[in-house]
Amino acid sequence: MVSGVLGIRWYDCVVTGMEAHAGPTPMALRKDALQVASKLMQEVVACAHRHPQGSVNHGRGTVGMVRVHPNSRNVIPGQVTFSIDLRNATNALCDAMDADIRAVAAKISAETGLSIVITQVSAYPAQPFDPGCIQAVAKAAEKLGYSNMPAVSGAGHDAVYVARLAPAGMIFIPCKDGISHNEIESAEPEHITAGCNVLLHAMLERAGVVG
Repeated sequence: MVSGVLGIRWYDCVVTGMEAHAGPTPMALRKDALQVASKLMQEVVACAHRHPQGSVNHGRGTVGMVRVHPNSRNVIPGQVTFSIDLRNATNALCDAMDADIRAVAAKISAETGLSIVITQVSAYPAQPFDPGCIQAVAKAAEKLGYSNMPAVSGAGHDAVYVARLAPAGMIFIPCKDGISHNEIESAEPEHITAGCNVLLHAMLERAGVVG
């Protein structure tokens, strides 16, 4: 049974140094934006590990897009723009991750002398699901003899928007190698059937129909 969906914060980060020729420029005089950006990219991943919820770590930190200027083989990068995707189970944890990565960026900027600007471009609040719906799903799985476990969705779903208007919940089924939101996502027919059966019995439970 799915208890909710992680909050999401998206940012653009720009690190500005100075482009120069790779040959004549001594290492000590370089203002290499890519080297500084790579340090911060590593910190995005580390940040996710620094903000668990109790004994469970729902933190996520991802850099998925990088643009290097001027993107030339023999030129020291003068500017790097990259995306930051931070996620966690509560809005408070998302706030903590936001403050964390901004503080780290300020520290790296002070140490290197390069400008680092982080701009939030989008935010989606964490969304807990209705306890009654969660319980109905768990009860249906147990009634049918299916193994089940609590889970938090790391990706957004339509159910997030439904939950803002009415009681909502979600049912997850196993996918091969745990891969989802991907063209190679694969589920066995029996697992799909099991999910549909759980949905049916959960709906009957919520409707007050004795199965």
